[in-house]
Order: sequence, then C-alpha cells, then structure tokens
Amino acid sequence: MVSEPTLCGWAGEAVSVTGPRHLTSATVFSSPHSGRRYPAAFRRTSRLSDLQLRASEDAFVDEIFSMVPRYGAPLVAAQFPRAFVDANRAEDELDPALIARFSGRRPRTLRVSAGLGIVPRIVAENTPIYDGKLSMEEVASRIACCYRPFHDSLGDCLDRARRRYGVALLVDCHSMPAETSRRGGRRAEIVIGDCYGASAGSDMSDAAFALFRGAGFRVARNAPFAGGYITQRYGKPRTGVHALQIEIDRALYLDSMRMMPTADYHALKRILEPIVAELAALPLRLGSAMAAE
Repeated sequence: MVSEPTLCGWAGEAVSVTGPRHLTSATVFSSPHSGRRYPAAFRRTSRLSDLQLRASEDAFVDEIFSMVPRYGAPLVAAQFPRAFVDANRAEDELDPALIARFSGRRPRTLRVSAGLGIVPRIVAENTPIYDGKLSMEEVASRIACCYRPFHDSLGDCLDRARRRYGVALLVDCHSMPAETSRRGGRRAEIVIGDCYGASAGSDMSDAAFALFRGAGFRVARNAPFAGGYITQRYGKPRTGVHALQIEIDRALYLDSMRMMPTADYHALKRILEPIVAELAALPLRLGSAMAAE
C-alpha cells in the first residue's frame, strides 16, 4: 500500500525490512544512510543538484549487505536519504539555524552546531542544502513519516531477537569517505565502533575486529568513528543487546565523483559474505561458549 504524500513530499514506505525465511540469528543489520529516494518536493526546495545531494549518502551499503537474510538475520534499511532526515540522530537534535521561528529548547551538540542535526542543513564539505529555512511543520512531518518508522522497525527486530534468544547484536553499517579513513596517519579500510566499550561487550568487539582483520582489511577501532546515535541508543550490553558500528572505506567500492560502484564492488561483496555469516552467528556462538565455561 502506497501512502499519500506528506507535507514534506514523502510517499510510500520509509523503511525496508528484508527478513530471512526463518529467523535463526540473534543479529540485526541496519543501513540508515543508504536511502536514495529523493522526493520531488525536497529536490525543488534544495539549491543543490541531485549528485551534490548524494554527497553524504552511504551509497549502496544496503546492497553491499543484501546477503544478510541468507544467514538467518534481517536487514533494516532506510529508503529516505540522509540529506532529507538523518536516522542516526536523536529526535531532539533540531537545528535552530535551519528552522524558521524556532521556539523549542536549543540543543547543544557538536553535530547540530555543524549543521548535521536530525534534518541536516548541509551535505559533505559544508555545502548548504537550502537557500532559506524550513518550517517546523515540515521538519516534524519528515520525522513522523520517515525517522520514527525506521526506529520502530529496528527496535522491533532487536526486541524479537532478544526475546527469542536472550541476546541480540546490532551491526549498524555505514561507509566513510576515503579522506576520512586516512585521518591520524595510516589509512583504515574498516572502522569498528563500540562507543569505547559502552555499546558492546569486549568479546563481541574483539571477535568482529578479528573477522575483518583476518580477511585482510586494515582495521581500526573507535577512530575516527566510535559509534553514532543508533549505536548509543540500542547498545545496552547489560540488557543483552550489543551494538557495533561498521564503517567501510568508500574507496574500496565507489566512484565518489559519479556515485557509481567501481569494478571492485562485487569483489568486496564476496569478501564480506563470510564475515556477514560469522557476524550473524556471533551472539549465539559467544553465548554458547560462555555457557560452556
């Protein structure tokens, strides 16, 4: 069923949940920034070209992880683009510099100050999206029709896994610009974020690190990305829910100038498939190992 367009121009499903035929994994994979359905009303409001709007998109990350259901786990993917509304932000991260006649509490986060609130003011390289401001009604409409359905779906999948297995692991999948992956010296191809140990048990983080490193990737932990709002919100190891953020260097698969996959795209998917299979099995494998000790 296709919904009617909202105030902000969105119509249709905001999130896709691709589940396995039989749920056999306690892992849930998510891709909050790979959405590429740009509403016509949004494109008309923006001062940018379609290609410029895609600059902050985690392009094709949902397709890179499309094999997830084969291993008994669901994949939750946003259909809306990050430039439209950002699912990896708190709902109150509203940007007073973007919203006309803003009268609420002024959030004090570095992300909002930088123009990267729940409805972003900029895309990559500090490029403004709009010439003017948005109404609070439009911002609220984007949150209602896109942001909340994404989190409702993700929360439901994690609750289902934890109820069935007593434990759940969220793997939140992202991509990072090549120049970002080189910060601090040696280039990292994969960055695993666990909020410095707050969002996942060390056994989960260590095992994920070993999987990527064993496949030949240069792997870093928590630098330059320790985990965003999604990782922080859902990763509560004491309640049995662990969360890891995975960042992939876009240079491994993407022509960022054209926003098109390179010839290495399919090779990357082949390398990642056994890692996905292991991540899908990880919570139950670690749980069995701990129970046997």
